Amino acid sequence: MEYRIKTIWDPEAAVWTATSDDVPGLCLESGSLDALIEKVKYTVPELLAMNTKTTAGTDIAVSFAAQRKEVVAL
Repeated sequence: MEYRIKTIWDPEAAVWTATSDDVPGLCLESGSLDALIEKVKYTVPELLAMNTKTTAGTDIAVSFAAQRKEVVAL
């Protein structure tokens, strides 16, 4: 199974957030996308071990979809 992670830029808070319908309890934020991805890579296995029947030590596939909207002047 591939676990899908949604990452969205929040311009008001100046942070990236990560959530997932596939990973119960995942809700993280960070000031950079790279740092957020590292947090996700550490946190997802722990959450899956606690909340699902995934066995520790199992390799899992994680995909990231990033969304960032900006307003630009014409």
